[in-house]
Amino acid sequence: MENSPLQVLTVPTAPYPDQRPGTCGLLKKVYVFQTRRNYLHNYIQSIFSSIDLRDRQGSTIVVGGDGRFFNQTAIEVIVQMAAANGVGRLIIGHHGIMSTPAISCVIRKYKSIGGIVLTGSHNAGGPDGDFGIKFNTANGGPAKEAVTSKIFQISRTIEEFAICPELRVDLTTIGKQTFDLENKFKPFTVEIVDSVESYANLLRNIFDFAALKELLSGKNHINIRLDAMHGVVGPYVRKIMCEELGCPANAAVNCIPLDDFGGQHPDPNPTFATDLVDSMRDGQYDLGAAFDGDGDRNMILGKHGFFVTPSDSVAVIADNIFCIPYFQHSGVRGFARSMPTSAALDRVAKATKIELYETPTGWKFFGNLMDAGKLSLCGEESFGTGGDHIREKDGLWAMLAWLSILAFRRQSVEDVVKDHWLKYGRNYFTRYDYEDVDIDAACEMMEDLEIIIADKSFVKQRFAVEDKIFQVEKADNFEYTDPVDSTISRNQVSHTRLTWSYFPISVRALRVQIQNVFSRHCVLLSVSEPPTESFINCAVLFSLQGLRIIFSDGSRIMYRLSGAGRNRATVRIYIDSYEKEHIFEDTQEKLAPLATIALKISQLHHRTGRSGPSVIT
Repeated sequence: MENSPLQVLTVPTAPYPDQRPGTCGLLKKVYVFQTRRNYLHNYIQSIFSSIDLRDRQGSTIVVGGDGRFFNQTAIEVIVQMAAANGVGRLIIGHHGIMSTPAISCVIRKYKSIGGIVLTGSHNAGGPDGDFGIKFNTANGGPAKEAVTSKIFQISRTIEEFAICPELRVDLTTIGKQTFDLENKFKPFTVEIVDSVESYANLLRNIFDFAALKELLSGKNHINIRLDAMHGVVGPYVRKIMCEELGCPANAAVNCIPLDDFGGQHPDPNPTFATDLVDSMRDGQYDLGAAFDGDGDRNMILGKHGFFVTPSDSVAVIADNIFCIPYFQHSGVRGFARSMPTSAALDRVAKATKIELYETPTGWKFFGNLMDAGKLSLCGEESFGTGGDHIREKDGLWAMLAWLSILAFRRQSVEDVVKDHWLKYGRNYFTRYDYEDVDIDAACEMMEDLEIIIADKSFVKQRFAVEDKIFQVEKADNFEYTDPVDSTISRNQVSHTRLTWSYFPISVRALRVQIQNVFSRHCVLLSVSEPPTESFINCAVLFSLQGLRIIFSDGSRIMYRLSGAGRNRATVRIYIDSYEKEHIFEDTQEKLAPLATIALKISQLHHRTGRSGPSVIT
């Protein structure tokens, strides 16, 4: 206990116009947080102010991050501001590190009102990398649109923040620390916890650890290779996989969290997880898995580097779900996938007569279904898989699900997947990422593409590539009505090309017109100067769900924009094609005709100046 009460200050500040959180929270370059005065403080205050004072006072909030550069600096500010904003207790991961799945677990375990997740997910770290802040609510999952919109609105009008600048916390020692603050009747408590143990205990209640230990270290054990990519999941891998389940220590690599992830992109896909891909080629290992910076994504490889697409991964887990004891006891309430994810899971759902939900991209949509008891297993094509044990995707959980299947079936990864294709047919799937595209060019391309596919004459149009003919059966902006609360998420990119010249000089009239344009997107703009086209396009970027072209044979082409509020965007093209008979062909070769059509319709290379994608998965 400190000897004298610590002073609480109210500091004047000025708002920033660009603190709208996306699906990964507020994601910016590190230098933005470092160089813009009170940028971090403004956003943290906006989070606290979005919580009703009656709920906030004396409450418990969880804090942790993936250990990237700026992580500890941000935690110090969060602690000081939480104390000044009436929070009663903070639970923080040892050294400030806690995986995103573990944060969800701890929020739920301690019944806290939410958590602040400090992560840039799978993006690069270090002083020149990215840093992100995400708010999770009491269910352990990402905040819903109503909450993130409220945070954004507060950030655009903020005038002051509360802070206790002299408060210092020791992140290196597990246990409780208490602090007396002026005008506070109860001490403020910070509890440093071993989040690895809390999370490990959760997994012990889901999987058969005895069977997994036999698989990994018994007489006829398999050999596995795990790559933590110098992210947060390293300590979890060592504790659970090596110490508890008996994997040899050298089976786990890159397990020391580094603030720059060793100078690498902590993204578990074949492009960036090259260490794992290379180590799997000679057949020494039966299963390989890589995890991203904050531990919520995963990539699964079989012997000789056999790649399991995330779409196939969730479908295979679904078909073998009762290999996992948790689901034997709880049953299976539903399956779900994001719209761009291949329809492989749909075929399992149809065969098992289990409800299938197709949602927009973003784990919060899955969380809403889980909270309503409608969903047990879900996945995204972007290497995210999870169950209803928490409200985040969970990389280590997905890998243990695969090990449970191997322990039960006693087959190789490749044989399990190929048997699945023989049973259900195969969804060939790929994604082309065009990164760092000018956001204005990207939004204009999407707007023109929307106009093309919305024309009635587009349906029934035929496209011929070599000896193949594809006929359009349906084309639309993806729209989702949540079956729980009936909220509608729709894509609308019309009227995004706005410039100052289109508006009267009156700022009041300008504000009204912009608000009218974006009213469907819940984007509240409060401006004191003319918005640039890029600013408006940045706002639009967060509301895009995706454009779909569906052909008569069931093949799909999907276009989405992704970004984090900077003036650059990623254009993503997804291609999904089903085959019942020809299931062992090369994916890129198989999908080449559809890729040609996708580029022809969008004119992407011409519109963006790009000759080819940055990443293919």
